[in-house]
Amino acid sequence: MEMMKNPMRRIMQISWRNSRKSLKRKDGDDDDNFYDAVGEPSADNNGNISDTTDPPPPPSSDTDSTVDGSQCDSYIPTPFYRLPSSAQTSPLSKSPWSSYTEPPDPAATDTSGDYVGLMTSLVREEGHIYSLAASGDLLYTGSSSKNIRVWKSQKEYSGFKAHSGLVKSIVLSGDKIFTGHQDGKIRVWKALTRDPKVHKKIGTLPSFGSVIKKSMIPNNYTEMWRNRSGIWIKHFDAISSLSLNEDGTLLYSGSWDKTMKVWRVSDFECLESISAHEDVINSVVAGFNGFVFSGSADGTLKVWRKESQGKRPKHYFSHTLLKQEFAVTSLAVNRTAMVVYAGCSDGIVQFWEQEKLIHGGLLRGHKLAVLCLAASGTMVFSGAADKKICVWQRDDGGAHKCLYVLNGHTGPVKCLAVEEEERGGGNGRCILYSGSLDKSVKIWKMCTQMSPRSNQQLPPPSPQRIDGSRPGGKESPNNLLSFLHRRGSQWIT
Repeated sequence: MEMMKNPMRRIMQISWRNSRKSLKRKDGDDDDNFYDAVGEPSADNNGNISDTTDPPPPPSSDTDSTVDGSQCDSYIPTPFYRLPSSAQTSPLSKSPWSSYTEPPDPAATDTSGDYVGLMTSLVREEGHIYSLAASGDLLYTGSSSKNIRVWKSQKEYSGFKAHSGLVKSIVLSGDKIFTGHQDGKIRVWKALTRDPKVHKKIGTLPSFGSVIKKSMIPNNYTEMWRNRSGIWIKHFDAISSLSLNEDGTLLYSGSWDKTMKVWRVSDFECLESISAHEDVINSVVAGFNGFVFSGSADGTLKVWRKESQGKRPKHYFSHTLLKQEFAVTSLAVNRTAMVVYAGCSDGIVQFWEQEKLIHGGLLRGHKLAVLCLAASGTMVFSGAADKKICVWQRDDGGAHKCLYVLNGHTGPVKCLAVEEEERGGGNGRCILYSGSLDKSVKIWKMCTQMSPRSNQQLPPPSPQRIDGSRPGGKESPNNLLSFLHRRGSQWIT
């Protein structure tokens, strides 16, 4: 009898192991899903999409509260059906976004009387914010949770998700959305025409077919595997930066594999692969007059020039703008004024201007590494590991002064996006979005011309300091942002 039991046990163990392997294969597929904020579509085996519906909430619910006039949910764990519908359809239902509308400060106004300062805080427990992109009233946010959220008019609108590779960069090109990921891939998304809330993945750069095609060409094969200088169309480490050229026909990608690649937007073909630096590339940005700039942890800022050769562009190394001990951590370009800005790990922002790229000076406003830069009109924004954002204004002579210092993030400021307001008068109004490793996004309203009374207690050279932390001394148990302040920031490398 005992001998009969042992074979049966072995058969049961083998069957159990096979079922586990089958489940792992299904769960491990590198498939990218998409969903919206109202109902999350699910696909069957044939690829047909069907909308799921939210379970009805109970008649009475006391888990939702109102903070500053906007609805948010309690951080205290609650049953799934008692969360708001947007939270129920979230990829991580236990960590929904919460939006807090900030009360305006009457003293913070511009010359026309409009409010200047923090407008809204978007907070979640889903992951660190690594990337932002804005277009009109739409905001795209990427994080370490692999989700890309879409916000419209500061409210959750839709989203989509890649099953591998946290989202380190987002750029928008017409109706296409390019996302760069930790796994070395660039994914391309598009909103469906019949339902703009639903996004579908339309491509991956590079595609499997293009990799096979390139490797089958004898010349490319020899160069790739012997000289290591041929067309490597695949990034072998994280995508750190994406940038579009002036007319939106070319996409540049920088990676931790030390290479910069050039992609054609129309058909997603890799046109060039450049071994650009001796260490990881932190930022790549397409500039003016065919210039492309790349900044690296090797301490150099290099300039590349695009030249057309028939139907294919070719990029050549021009010169090195900066060579130093400290890493170049971020780049931004003002194409209209022809100025390029470089943030460094020593907390200093350097800039070069005009077509000859003459060194213009240094901007000293941070104590730690400058992790992100953005430029709009005459304004330049710098976010750093010291949790602050400095807002600079450039005058006609090229001199810069710090207008504001924005406080409120409890972690390093990792990404910035700016969108100009469509208003006449040329008074420099814009909306600034800041993403941080404190898992929040803050939305600021900025203007180059502040009312004199708002800065009357500060000497003229001093910037206006705007406190973006939540007001009030008492913390509400339903206030998720207060929870983050109590908890402190989580640092990741």
